[in-house]
Amino acid sequence: MVNGLAIFTGNAHRSFAEDVARHLEMPLGNCEVFEFSNENTFVRFLDNVRERDVFLVQPIVPPVNTRLMELLIMIDAAKRASAGRITAVIPYYAYGRSDKKDQPRVPITARLVANFIEVAGASRVLTVDLHAGQIQGFFNIPLDELTAYPLLSNYFRTVNLAAPVVVATDVGGAKGARNVASRLGADLAIVNKRRTDNHERAEALTLIGDVSGRDCIIVDDEILTGGTIASSLRLLQQRGACTIHVACIHPLFADRAYELLDTPDIAELVFTDTVPLRRPFQRVPTRTLSIAPLIGDAIYRIHTGGSVGQLFQ
Repeated sequence: MVNGLAIFTGNAHRSFAEDVARHLEMPLGNCEVFEFSNENTFVRFLDNVRERDVFLVQPIVPPVNTRLMELLIMIDAAKRASAGRITAVIPYYAYGRSDKKDQPRVPITARLVANFIEVAGASRVLTVDLHAGQIQGFFNIPLDELTAYPLLSNYFRTVNLAAPVVVATDVGGAKGARNVASRLGADLAIVNKRRTDNHERAEALTLIGDVSGRDCIIVDDEILTGGTIASSLRLLQQRGACTIHVACIHPLFADRAYELLDTPDIAELVFTDTVPLRRPFQRVPTRTLSIAPLIGDAIYRIHTGGSVGQLFQ
């Protein structure tokens, strides 16, 4: 039990919040979060939070706008209940792909969500592997971004792979893939892909790197429809790759992902528990790596004034 610390959660991923609290050897706080019949969200803290260090664990997952409103209202409720400090713990930050104006007359929604969180009254934010690093700059309050790539690396050290190659699904994802490759002492390959307008479809065009006769690990920060992964999988098979593993941080997995990725062509599908899994896969072996201990350690360090950066040294 940590004095002065309180952890609460909404309805986005309660089992994850319970794992975080269990790691800290403390109970999860009591809080009512529900919708009235008119779809208005109601929040009430059943525990005293006055002058306490409050952490609200809530990934912004489908239904995204409902979970976002739950978080914002929880922040406001904690502020009005005189919480000493309020940290929004957001394992998955939605709207992260909308981080810039890449078309005429479009919003920068990632910045808008940051404004919402600040105005609601959050003192700081704790998150995991933002889709774009510049989102950190959208906040005028402290933000700690944890990374789960070392967790993926540690797992694949236990897998017997022949001359492994870590494959990035595009140039933008090369940094995360390089992180895994360097920790494994593996080579790096990059897929050159093309995405069409706002359609959730991508096509792998060429591959930079040699994968012939080698085991591959396709690494991405998040998987939604699985189109990029499926296209990369076909390209690697054409280039003579042996076994192909797929790994990601945020397993969003829309219905189409279950159609494209539930195949024995993938040796194993590895992901963390930052978001709840919609349903299990039937044909492809899966492995869930828990990031709750990392979140719990970061919460403890923030509460006690320790260094979060030392978690990765």
